Amino acid sequence: MAEELIGMEDMAAIFDVTDALGIHRESVRVELTKEDPGSIHRVADGMVEITLPVNESTEIFCRKLRIDLEAMGFEASDSVLGYDDDDDDDEEDPRPSPPQRLR
Repeated sequence: MAEELIGMEDMAAIFDVTDALGIHRESVRVELTKEDPGSIHRVADGMVEITLPVNESTEIFCRKLRIDLEAMGFEASDSVLGYDDDDDDDEEDPRPSPPQRLR
């Protein structure tokens, strides 16, 4: 039997959950092949490792994913992206302004 690979729709569903919980996408590892029964682990380096199941829909798995991640201590985020992609939103841009041309 050929291995089942995850698709873009699967990744989008996973990111919907992890983004909403404030988990940065670079902190999520998703196995490219599906494997029963599927798994969700937080490993020593703080990464979240996810394997989708073959014999369960991504929709159902993602419901379990949210419950398991909340049990691991992740909470819903207020950010539009779910995670804060900027270091400091309230501070001025530290880059120098480009030189002005004189007319």
